[in-house]
Amino acid sequence: MSRPSWDEYFMALAQLVARRSTCLRRQVGSVIVKDRRALSTGYNGAPTGLPHCSEVGCLREGVPPGERHELCRGLHAEQNAVIQAATFGVSVQGSTLYSTHQPCSVCAKMIVNAGIKKIVVKSGYPDGLARQILDEAGIHVELYKEP
Repeated sequence: MSRPSWDEYFMALAQLVARRSTCLRRQVGSVIVKDRRALSTGYNGAPTGLPHCSEVGCLREGVPPGERHELCRGLHAEQNAVIQAATFGVSVQGSTLYSTHQPCSVCAKMIVNAGIKKIVVKSGYPDGLARQILDEAGIHVELYKEP
């Protein structure tokens, strides 16, 4: 049995975290890592204590992916990972974010201000503004390649 690379390991964690998602459209998981240590995780779903979309339905029916992010009752995986770190007093400055999907423009802005320096994604997301923001901020986005 061979050991997984660090990228394999952290992307597998992100995929496991995504399984907790209650989103009806896309299950996303994120892991924030620094010095080969997982600092925080997040998945997309409703705020703590509120009904999930799986219980009350999706507000985004008919809205194309990558548009009108405000029409959603859920938080994105990246948002939840940064919030979890902040809740427990863990700095994410200089860290890497592993995510099953490319962040949207709202999450991209938050990632810039949180000081995250690199993002590894398993798949893209149709939000050109997000890529522009990340490029302008000098945040390297790497597409994860399955071994």
